[in-house]
Amino acid sequence: MAADFVAPTADTFAPHVGASFRVEGGRHVLALSQVERLENQPGHGNPAFEPFVLIFSGPPGDVLAEGMHTLAREDGEGGIAHDLYLIPVHTPAPGRQDYQAVFN
Repeated sequence: MAADFVAPTADTFAPHVGASFRVEGGRHVLALSQVERLENQPGHGNPAFEPFVLIFSGPPGDVLAEGMHTLAREDGEGGIAHDLYLIPVHTPAPGRQDYQAVFN
């Protein structure tokens, strides 16, 4: 019997802030730097859902392309891998490139 799907929440990722995640099939390693909880907007299909944004940081220059990527903790902790749609975002801080994954 297949396991029921459980939608990830901000609490799913909060314990992993500071952890490094390897992008499957690639050379990129990204650190989860922030879990930002957002306010649920009126009219959202599920009033119990809490939207959130994950911010990952990686090295500058070698930018990971926007799209679906499978990320797993580099140290093997934290259970399953996560398929996330990552978007590189403008990063004014020198020495890193930030990415976001939005759950809304």
